[in-house]
Amino acid sequence: MESSPNLSASSTIVFSTIGRTDYGFDIFSLPLHHISLDTEHRLTDGTSVNFNGRFVDDDNSVVFISERTGCPRVHLKSTNPPDQLPSAPGSLFHDRPILHDNRLFFVSAHRPSDSLYKSWSAVYSTSVIDCEINRLTPHGSADFSPAISFSGNFLAVASYGSKPWGGDFQVLDTQIVVFPVSDPSKRTVLADHGGWPTWSGDSTLYFHRQSEDGWWSIYRVDFPATESPRRVTPPGVHAFTPAAMHNTTNKIAVATRRKGRVHRHIELFDTESGEFQPITELINPNLHHFNPFISPGSKLIGYHRFRGDSKQGDKLIPNLEPVVSPIKSLSMLRINGLFPCFSPEGDLIAFNPDLETNGGLKIMKSDGSKRWTIIQGRPAKVSVQVARVTFDASALDPHCSTVQNAEIKIMTKEETGNNGFPACSPDGKLVVFRSGRSGHKNLYIMDAVNGEVDGGKNARQLTEGAWIDTMPSWSPDGQVIAFSSNRHDPSNPVTFGIYLVRSDGSDLRRVHVEGSNDASLERINHVCFSPDGEWLLFTTNMGGVTAEPVSFPNQFQPYGDLFIVKLDGTGLRRLTCNGYENGTPAWHVRGGLDVLSLNAYAQMDADADELKGQFDEPKWITCDF
Repeated sequence: MESSPNLSASSTIVFSTIGRTDYGFDIFSLPLHHISLDTEHRLTDGTSVNFNGRFVDDDNSVVFISERTGCPRVHLKSTNPPDQLPSAPGSLFHDRPILHDNRLFFVSAHRPSDSLYKSWSAVYSTSVIDCEINRLTPHGSADFSPAISFSGNFLAVASYGSKPWGGDFQVLDTQIVVFPVSDPSKRTVLADHGGWPTWSGDSTLYFHRQSEDGWWSIYRVDFPATESPRRVTPPGVHAFTPAAMHNTTNKIAVATRRKGRVHRHIELFDTESGEFQPITELINPNLHHFNPFISPGSKLIGYHRFRGDSKQGDKLIPNLEPVVSPIKSLSMLRINGLFPCFSPEGDLIAFNPDLETNGGLKIMKSDGSKRWTIIQGRPAKVSVQVARVTFDASALDPHCSTVQNAEIKIMTKEETGNNGFPACSPDGKLVVFRSGRSGHKNLYIMDAVNGEVDGGKNARQLTEGAWIDTMPSWSPDGQVIAFSSNRHDPSNPVTFGIYLVRSDGSDLRRVHVEGSNDASLERINHVCFSPDGEWLLFTTNMGGVTAEPVSFPNQFQPYGDLFIVKLDGTGLRRLTCNGYENGTPAWHVRGGLDVLSLNAYAQMDADADELKGQFDEPKWITCDF
């Protein structure tokens, strides 16, 4: 992949991340000897999203991941505010940090894999004194979720090894691997299937695995291995992300999901008696709690959850949130919404509210300072019919909360049905959209003013065939339309590639992304052009999975990241890297937008959503057995 694309002109990409804006995670702790709401202690400061902590001592010092700087980086909470620790230069992603004897271990994804559709995640270490970064994962392999033994002599990881990613994300096909910190090349496989290892001492490991009966369960294996891994948690309850105690081999903390309950909670489990002891359900029954960790002396238990009604910390969701970009001239912003679209001048952004609302259409200033509701309670981007919205632009003033003079006109014939993903041509005269009117989902073009109703002409069919053509986007000069399609493999409803076609239907061709040699894995969607028309921006699974999805709230496609590529398929470059689903991007020549901080939102009482922690457990974890 090209290391430095020639994007000399400044520009801005706005995109969405499913669910992420609602997280509001902070890290909390409880003393194991006295569990009550009064003894729960918040360890992080309510800034941004803070998660995946590890205790450094028994005095609530914790190393953790925070996104306060625009991407997941390692921080240490021993003072207030927390210190950012040394990290991999240029890395957009860090995870699962461990601080042991002044040495920091962490996952980073700053080095590309040796081929597409393989994870970039690998385990690294660095001294907090000299900051030299060492890769512990073999080149060509992918490792997740490191855990260090009590002595600090051994690391355990969930590893893909060097095999290619098979598209799995609900249950990762990883092995439990152990190696000496002093010689990472001496790797021992302890279990063929499993993730999230945790040490009890130096000779016992626990990990999670989905059992054959469908329940996520905790397993135990000895090191060196003397027998096959043994299941320790019973069926009838999901148990994952274990954390072992160092002073005993028979007690572990786990996150659980139980029948009849919608929230994930932290519990202690005695592997000898088989008894669970509830922890977080006693104090916060209606909140999700994630990824427990135990202090070195087994005095404290930690976890992260939505911060709730804390008096300190972020209480609003930023309309636009700056995200670190790997390209200096390119600004990147995460929007609190879906399907953003810039106005021609770039001073306004139209978008849909998130999936948890009843749909609609909103407009905001491109610095995020003000929003207006155009349509409320009605889907706009993905809809049964394509609608044209007109309004009095003079209504967009700082004193209006809604646009009063909006007119909605249905553009497509009612009997055609299933029309969606409209995109307006740069000159404003035409709209391209996807329609299933022929029995197959293909692209059509119609007049942007009259549509095909009330005397308007029927939409002109642009593409044709027994496959799916969808999510079209115009080139800046209005000559070419990019779209996603599975026409190369119509029998596979989830495999999509990039296609280009001229607006008159000629010169249809596929953009073969260099290095993308496995058509069965390729998922490319939400394609759009760069402002100069020389690059294509899209969301894809080409970077594989970056972290264990079971440790996060629901992500429909936790492998979705933004990439760019030239129109001839060369120069591929990754723009985002995290454990979320990133998509629906828009790209405008307007660069260097001065986006408001959350403090500015609060001071000007701007129209921003309240942070409520509204997110779900992974939809694919079910208790219906």
